[in-house]
Amino acid sequence: MNNLIRATARCLRSGAAVYLPRQTDGRVWSAASARFLCSAADIQKDLGEMVKKDKVVVFMKGTPAQPMCGFSNAVVQILRMHGVDEYAAYNVLEDQDLRQGVKDFSNWPTIPQVYFNGEFVGGCDILLQMHQNGDLVEELQKLGISSALLNAEKESK
Repeated sequence: MNNLIRATARCLRSGAAVYLPRQTDGRVWSAASARFLCSAADIQKDLGEMVKKDKVVVFMKGTPAQPMCGFSNAVVQILRMHGVDEYAAYNVLEDQDLRQGVKDFSNWPTIPQVYFNGEFVGGCDILLQMHQNGDLVEELQKLGISSALLNAEKESK
């Protein structure tokens, strides 16, 4: 908590933008999910912490309840089909430093971006390909998440 307070003070002194994820579709983000992004080095450090905090992290345009682009919507729909409802989602449209910072962090030029256990998975195209070839079910199992599609297949037999 002291680090959070120090980072806040440093950001306010520097006049940097403050990024606070907002409440989405009834879920309340914990105070721990707030990140203060000041300089390029701080952004990279904060992004490293953000992607490791949750099993599944998505940087997207909009929110899961209201995606603001078709690719972000597709990622939300793929995760929903697999029954992945608990994940951290960060709206890059709220902060241009976050939007550029995540592209630099992953060395991937487009949004959305998906991370599993702190590891960059890819964007919409990669997640769609993983869904189509069955790799997503396996990757979710590695995270301790049982895909709803796998459960539905077992029930139909």
